[in-house]
Amino acid sequence: MKNATTLATAFATLLVASTIAASANEERCKAPMDQWQPRETLQQKLEAEGWKIKNIKTEDNCYEVYAITQDGKRVEIYFDPQTLDQIKPRKD
Repeated sequence: MKNATTLATAFATLLVASTIAASANEERCKAPMDQWQPRETLQQKLEAEGWKIKNIKTEDNCYEVYAITQDGKRVEIYFDPQTLDQIKPRKD
């Protein structure tokens, strides 16, 4: 019986975590693709701020940037493709 309770608790925790992660994604980067700015525009903006861009890809309907910032920090940061604003990191 103890194993069944532990298993049920683990399943409930996983279900809640999945729901929270899904709702967090719904709040980010909602613009339709026809309203997105080009990746090149984001790259130019960040390079003008002194960043060295390694890669920009699309993830969860956002732009995901791998770069080295002007102060030398390696980062993986999400940007809204419509506004090019930085998205707050998820708290997974």
